[in-house]
Amino acid sequence: MFNAGEMIEQLLRRKSVAATSEEAERSGLARSLTAVDITALGIGAIIGAGIFSATGTAAAGSAGHTGAGPALILSYVITAVACAFAALCYAELASMIPISGSAYTYAYVTLGELLAWIIGWDLILEYAVGNIAVAVSWSGYFVDFLAGVGIHLPFWMVTNYNHATAPVVASAPHLFDHAIVCNLPAFAIVAVLTVLLVVGIKESARFNSFIVALKLLLVIGFVAAGAFYVKPENWHPFAPNGFRGIMTGASLVFFAYIGFDAVSTTAEEAKNPQRDLPIGMIASLTICTVLYIAVTAVLTGITSYKNLGVADPLTVALKQAHLEWFAGIMSFGAVIAMTAVLLVFQLGQPRIFLAMARDGLLPPFAAKVHPRFHTPHVTTIITGIAVGVPALFFDLNDVIEFTNIGTLFAFVLVSAGVIVLRFTDPDRARPFRCPGVPVVPILSIVCCIALMVPLPTITWLRFVVWLAIGFVIYFFYGYQHSRLRRGEARL
Repeated sequence: MFNAGEMIEQLLRRKSVAATSEEAERSGLARSLTAVDITALGIGAIIGAGIFSATGTAAAGSAGHTGAGPALILSYVITAVACAFAALCYAELASMIPISGSAYTYAYVTLGELLAWIIGWDLILEYAVGNIAVAVSWSGYFVDFLAGVGIHLPFWMVTNYNHATAPVVASAPHLFDHAIVCNLPAFAIVAVLTVLLVVGIKESARFNSFIVALKLLLVIGFVAAGAFYVKPENWHPFAPNGFRGIMTGASLVFFAYIGFDAVSTTAEEAKNPQRDLPIGMIASLTICTVLYIAVTAVLTGITSYKNLGVADPLTVALKQAHLEWFAGIMSFGAVIAMTAVLLVFQLGQPRIFLAMARDGLLPPFAAKVHPRFHTPHVTTIITGIAVGVPALFFDLNDVIEFTNIGTLFAFVLVSAGVIVLRFTDPDRARPFRCPGVPVVPILSIVCCIALMVPLPTITWLRFVVWLAIGFVIYFFYGYQHSRLRRGEARL
């Protein structure tokens, strides 16, 4: 017989910190990452589309959006402040609960099973859907780079059907009278990185560190070289669309920062998670914020912000400064940067699935760890397919805003979780303590909501539909198989 009171009690039931820690010790994942590795993973996830693509669109504006102009510098600062508040909250929970699962696990311990499911389902937007956008953007830069060295791929294999012109459709191969028009490079890079991530976390981290070193050199090189070509008159008017333009820019470039929390998904593979995770999150966020501000200042100083509404704003600015040779190198740098972003996000998503499956909210196969490579190989492959196949056909702009709203919502719940756990478990050891609780978490919540408000109505509607689908899956599977509900996991 249906018992509403019992169901509500189950939906609000929380796991204990001790129970989640015990599960981590039995996970079979290899603890091999240092604080430097984790910081590099954070930088690898953050520096990518935010510098090489989103900067131009956010400054110049696009259909349906007001550009920030040179004041995009302030947009980055506002977004960085919001992320800094959230990062401090993440750091406290990550040091207390060093478990794969990121915000999902934190919500399970602080807010209960239903909200944990919501945030876990929501994180799919951040990792999987966000990676579709990055894969598509990577493909664009890769095609430009190949064109620069004289290699021209057929248009039908480097674009999605919605962007294909009539001549492209006519020249494409046909299957049952349907033109085959897709983005093969986007699919190929996801496939390659999926194989790398199955092989091992340490190998992936080494590859990421190499890429991060190269792209940091390129970004710093752009700032150093471009500074000599800055014309201060290009910074006037500084904020052509006022505060509205600045906040709209902030909501768009938020996509540039969503990678810092991905490092928390490596908690069970860190050598000293209580120390290394807070260092990795805060250090990567700080380093990248400084670089974003410097790049934006130089970019909008070299040329008018009105010229930057393109997919490759840095190369456009370099060509305006007659640095064509460096523009070619920058295209190569963008390919490198996007590769690192893809790697880190493809690493994060399978570990969210792993944590949810261990709790019974997803089927058991999602919790399997490879006996030789010690990686969640099943969910890594599933994630590769879930990202690679849509990347063949989806448009970049269709998924960026979708990713932003999902991430901001996750930040809100994590920040609320810090406040809740301070009251429900005040004596629990906290290797890293978020300062100024509850003020800092409340500021994090307010800032994230402020960045969510400017997003288009269609983005909110898609988000509501996505959550509705998640509720259906939870009540038809997760609720029935929850280990907490069955008494198989300790409260």
